[in-house]
Amino acid sequence: MPLNLGNDGDGSSRIILTEPRGSTAEVLLFGGQVISWKNERREELLYMSSKAQYKPPKAIRGGIPVCFPQFGNFGGLERHGFVRNRFWSYDEDPSPLSPANKQSSVDLILKSTEDDLKTWPHSFELRIRISISPGKLTLIPRVRNIDSKAFSFMFALRNYLYVSDISEVRVEGLETLDYLDNLMGKERFTEQADAITFDGEVDRVYLNTPTKIAVIDHERKRTIELRKEGMPNAVVWNPWDKKAKTIADMGDEDYKTMLCVDSGAIEPPVLLKPREEWKGRQELSIVSSSYCSGQLDPRKVLYGDN
Repeated sequence: MPLNLGNDGDGSSRIILTEPRGSTAEVLLFGGQVISWKNERREELLYMSSKAQYKPPKAIRGGIPVCFPQFGNFGGLERHGFVRNRFWSYDEDPSPLSPANKQSSVDLILKSTEDDLKTWPHSFELRIRISISPGKLTLIPRVRNIDSKAFSFMFALRNYLYVSDISEVRVEGLETLDYLDNLMGKERFTEQADAITFDGEVDRVYLNTPTKIAVIDHERKRTIELRKEGMPNAVVWNPWDKKAKTIADMGDEDYKTMLCVDSGAIEPPVLLKPREEWKGRQELSIVSSSYCSGQLDPRKVLYGDN
């Protein structure tokens, strides 16, 4: 168990992860949710709503909520499922993962309860390891079917990224891919742009996406690189001004400094047989953007040195 513990106003634990160079992450047992990730210069890299409510059982807007067993309204359960508004526990036996550094990582677990079974009649164990290293935040989720029957589920990590100015941000790595447009009744389209830029509301689930996606923040000369395994979907969401005004726990101007680029196994859902385990992995890392004649070199952004 990490040594750095705090308490929120409701008495729930807040876990503070640290690493030698000075970057930090904060995780709540409520929702198993990362709510802060700061680099060694103490700059916040995740967006938290200016009107976020830390009042369980209400979900918290911002950070990295865990969505299971449903994403959004892709099913009949409550939006984004129910695990983001449950209290998780420390996982004392995170096998088969290797032992973790107690200062820079934490293992959490959520087991289905009788109340959960009334909502979604499938017994499961959901684990997540959250760890930080210089310039990197890693989340490893695992779902185990402890039921006697197979079940299917959706899973997503909703990454609320803090950006300087949404109109100066571009997302690369999703060009030419098909996506489901949630603003058009989940109709399927093909991405035509060389990169995704923002001048209005966007809410899309991209299909069969690559393992690496780049979110380029021109104003900060910084790129957030998203690497993922086991989660073939990527969701891109920004509510823009009109939708933001209708969201009770979001500031009217917050849309200007946030962007969700999520990792997910949504379409198609994951089918898990009894005693089987599904595993995903997500790494968020910070890369200094290199400019050439005012343009980013996409090869350096997307492929780096490795």
